[in-house]
Amino acid sequence: MKNYSLRCLLLLAVSSSLLGCNSLLPSARTQATPFQSFEEAKIAIKSLVPMQTSRDSLQKNGVDPASYPNTKLLSHADVVRLLIPSTILRREDLDKGILACLEASDECYGLSIELSQIDRKRDGNFLADFSNFERRTETQGWRFNALVLLVHEVVVYRSWGGQPWVNEIEVTTNPLGPFQNMGPGLLSIP
Repeated sequence: MKNYSLRCLLLLAVSSSLLGCNSLLPSARTQATPFQSFEEAKIAIKSLVPMQTSRDSLQKNGVDPASYPNTKLLSHADVVRLLIPSTILRREDLDKGILACLEASDECYGLSIELSQIDRKRDGNFLADFSNFERRTETQGWRFNALVLLVHEVVVYRSWGGQPWVNEIEVTTNPLGPFQNMGPGLLSIP
């Protein structure tokens, strides 16, 4: 059994040197959007004309609430909680579309849209990563969010935001490698 484990480890080391270190490290991709870029999503939302665009036109503009995996339907009460969080705002400070929504009561509802395209890739030295001495993870992509309010099936307000470019690098170093997290488990307090 010991000989078999040693052979597997040797085969893994030889494979990693032949294939290249990065090809053996894990990667992940999150894509929760029909859009290919932040800019494309922004254009779709900006093309919605308040007080003119109908719900049927949403799909033509690429905004289809039924096919977005991360679209939340907001009731009138949800919209009020979201847009009127404190008494500091005065009525005249609000956009006319928000006022139309508040006055329409149950005829108003909203769409909260969260879109993203994120790639996570671990790179660096395979053996250092595999043995838990050092892990380097690079995250790239974009995140987009939008709020669309409708009254009587007509868009009255739309806004957008998010992160056009996500670029994060996380480096985790464990000087004890695979033994780093074993300490607390080995200590027994009588």
